[in-house]
Amino acid sequence: MRSLEIQEHEKFPNIFWVRDGGQARLATRSISPKVNVYGEDIITHGGEEYRIWNPYRSKLAAAILKGVRNVPVRPGMRILYLGAASGTTVSHVSDIVGVEGEVYAVEISQRTIRDLIGRVCKHRSNVQPILADARFPSQYRFIVGGVDSIYCDVAQPEQAKILASNSNMYLKKGGEAMIAIKARSVDVTLEPRMVFDMEVKNLRAMGFNILDTIRLEPYDKDHAMVTVEYAG
Repeated sequence: MRSLEIQEHEKFPNIFWVRDGGQARLATRSISPKVNVYGEDIITHGGEEYRIWNPYRSKLAAAILKGVRNVPVRPGMRILYLGAASGTTVSHVSDIVGVEGEVYAVEISQRTIRDLIGRVCKHRSNVQPILADARFPSQYRFIVGGVDSIYCDVAQPEQAKILASNSNMYLKKGGEAMIAIKARSVDVTLEPRMVFDMEVKNLRAMGFNILDTIRLEPYDKDHAMVTVEYAG
C-alpha cells in the first residue's frame, strides 16, 4: 500500500509537497473545496483538500521546482497579478495568500476574463477580476490600492516597463515582484539568453534590485523568471 504524506514546503509557506509512492508533487491547500479549476488532481488528506500544481501549466510552479530562492507570495499578502489569463496560476496564488489576502487579477481579454470569473472568482472571494490593459495602470487606480507584491506575466515587448509603471503606482518601497520574461515576445531575432540579460539590465535601470533569475526549461521554453526588489 502506498503511503501519502503532505509536508509544507521547506522555504515557502502555504505551498506543499504531496509525496505519494515515492513521487513528490507541488500543491496548494484549497480555500475553495470541491472546485476543480483547470483539471488538476485534488488530494484529500486530514480533512483538507490539496490541489496539485502543474509546472507545465504554471510558470510560478516551474520556478519553484527549478529552485527559485524567493517567492514574494505569502499568506495575507495583497498581490497585483498582471496577465491573469483564465486563472490557472491565479487560483494557486489565491490559495497561498488565503482568505486574509487579496489578488487583483488584471487581464486585457474580455473572453479570457469571462473564463477567469467563471472558473476562479465565482468560487474565491479573495480574487478581484479587473478588465484592463496592464500598460496603463491608472485604469484601475480606483480598484487597487497599495500592494505588497506584483506578479507579472504579460506577453508584451516592454515587459520590464509594464512592471515598472505598475510598481511606481502600487508597490510599496522595498516590495518584491516576480516577472516571467518570454524571450520571443520581447525580441524574436535575439537568442533568449541575450533577451534575458537585456531585460535584467532594463529592470536595474528602472529602479529594481535583482534578487534571482532562473530559466524555466523544461517546463517553459525560452522563458525566465526574475525576482526583484523595488527600490523606488
